[in-house]
Formats: sequence, structure tokens, C-alpha cells
Amino acid sequence: MTPLDLLDEGIQELGVSLTSSQSEAFQTYYKELCSWNERVNLTSIIDYHEVQLKHFLDSLTLLLAIDTKQIEYAKIIDVGTGAGFPGIPLKIMFPDIDISLIDSVGKKTGFLNHLLSQLDLSDVKVFTDRAEKLAHDNSMREQFDFVLARAVARMPVLLEYTLPFCAVGGKVVAWKHGGIEKELSEASNACCLLGGSECVVCDVNLPGLQDNRILVIVEKTTISPAHYPRRVGLAKKSPI
Repeated sequence: MTPLDLLDEGIQELGVSLTSSQSEAFQTYYKELCSWNERVNLTSIIDYHEVQLKHFLDSLTLLLAIDTKQIEYAKIIDVGTGAGFPGIPLKIMFPDIDISLIDSVGKKTGFLNHLLSQLDLSDVKVFTDRAEKLAHDNSMREQFDFVLARAVARMPVLLEYTLPFCAVGGKVVAWKHGGIEKELSEASNACCLLGGSECVVCDVNLPGLQDNRILVIVEKTTISPAHYPRRVGLAKKSPI
């Protein structure tokens, strides 16, 4: 059995496999995550087997919703990335993607910058700021093929954070758990107003991830109105 047996088994179901250098990168990721988590609250999941499944493999479930060929050279932004999920596992697997990582907590982005130096990854930008502000930057607004968000906010709020980053023809992908029909229904107005299609749900059913996980995909169909996202805090206080 290899040190990353659970991750290796899971990603084979996704149609990809780990190289030795990728395995080494994930092991380094785990070691640094554990080390930093002793002084910075990055994650409550720290068991080696659980991290393989609930962080690394879960991040790569994007492949269930998006074809590999669309991902491998894509321009991606990870909103509310925290300890780097899903962005860094995707970068390890697809080294040619151009990825930006956003988090408003400086201690978390400090960890990300340290981790990136340990992994020697290029074409990764880290931003310590709010999505509501960065989405109004012309160099980032409607510039990304895929906008990713894992465990960030309810869909109406999340779409205000994410759709303005997404290029027309691109997609927002949100990591969620099932049983959120009411939440998805409440997001229909935000989809329409912000230039997105209706929410499409992709079920996640992989070894070790059979706990009702889903991906919610929204395609960007038209340009987002210029005044969205609104100022910091307003999306959560008064959802669209």
C-alpha cells in the first residue's frame, strides 16, 4: 500500500493518476498543513486518511463536472480558499493551470505563500482581500474560465461573490452537500440578475466520499451588472 492509497484509489475513479512527484507534493502539503495547524486554525480535519479524502480528493471532484481537457490549461480563481482547497490540489494535478487564490484572513494566506514556496509551484497568485473588492478590479473582473468556491456561503450570497469574476462562457462551481433544494431555489434570482444560468447539480459518489456531496454548476451567460458585488457584508446581510 502506498502512503496515499486512498487518494490514489479515488482519483483513478476520476480517470487520472498520481505521478511520483505529485505524490510527494501531496505528502508535503499534508505535513505543512499539520505543522501550521498547530498555531493557525486552518482545518478541523487533520487525520492523514481523512485529509486524503475530505480535502485532497474532494477538491479533485471538479473532474466529475468538468472535462479534464477544459481544466488543464484553464484560468481559475478559488474564492475563500482557506488552506488552499480546492485550488492547490488542482494545481498539483494540473500544473499548467493559471490559478488565483483569495482569502481575507492573512494567517491563511501566509500559510498558502509558505506552502507554495515548499511545493515550487508557478502561475499561482495569492490575494489577502475580500471577493467583493477584488471583483471590481478590471484585471480580475470577468477574467476566469472557472470560479471555484468550497464551503463559503449559501448560494444566493456565493453567486454575488463569484459570478462577477467569471468570463462569459465560463462556470462557477460550488462544493456543497445535498438536501439544499430550498437554497438552490432561492438562488434563481441571483443567477438571473448576475448573468448566470440555472443551477445544475452533479452528484459526488467516490470511495470515501459517499456522504451526499454535490457540486453546483452555474454557467456565465451574460455580463454581470457593474455594481455587483455590493460593498463588503451586504450580500450576506441582504441576499439578492
